[in-house]
Amino acid sequence: MDDPPLASLSLTHVHYNPNDPFSYISAYLALVPQALVITYVALIWSTREVEILLMFAGQMGCEGLNWILKRWIREERPTEMLGKGYGMPSSHAQYVAYFSTFLTLFMLLRHQPYGHPYASATHVPIPYWQRLLLSVSALACAVAVAKSRIYLNYHKPRQVYVGVIAGVACAIAWYLVTEFARKHGIIERLLELPQARWARMRDLVVNEDLVDAGWERWELRRQKRLAERTVSGRSVSDKKLR
Repeated sequence: MDDPPLASLSLTHVHYNPNDPFSYISAYLALVPQALVITYVALIWSTREVEILLMFAGQMGCEGLNWILKRWIREERPTEMLGKGYGMPSSHAQYVAYFSTFLTLFMLLRHQPYGHPYASATHVPIPYWQRLLLSVSALACAVAVAKSRIYLNYHKPRQVYVGVIAGVACAIAWYLVTEFARKHGIIERLLELPQARWARMRDLVVNEDLVDAGWERWELRRQKRLAERTVSGRSVSDKKLR
């Protein structure tokens, strides 16, 4: 029997105009959601931070809402584009709008790096201007991704705008839910469950930078090595004097 014709993996298959540099850039911007998924998984696996896990859970909930809305509204994509599936609302726009909005709310409202009771001597808090710059950068990236969907004719402008509104609404709603869970000790109780203890989940990023714990261990080891070298150097000098 003859083999069936090859199929295209639509997850990363993007149409663009090779003679248009903006179209080329827009094609790469279409890969931002996939890159963010990889980032989420890598950070959750490497840091075991519950805040990142909560943010990712909200991201997946936002994607689920987009799946439902598309099949409820059933609005087609622009006729100029041969993209598959329904176009209202734009999943790309909704995805990046949620990510940038939740990240901004976290960096400017929830993240409190100064004056927490368990700060170590080597703790270096992130200045507010850096957090603000990161938030503005995330929002600018979200705008670029949303605009790229219109530029590539994958979505009509209103489909992108509705996606942005849905993503922002999901981010605000999920932020309020997680804030309620924090204030009422629900997150703390969840972290005491055997499954969370087995997975070594922690909750430090609200008050510390992601690299703080590793940096502290590195500083202690570095200082210990320097002290050993100093003692060793003195011993050599003493032997020469003798």
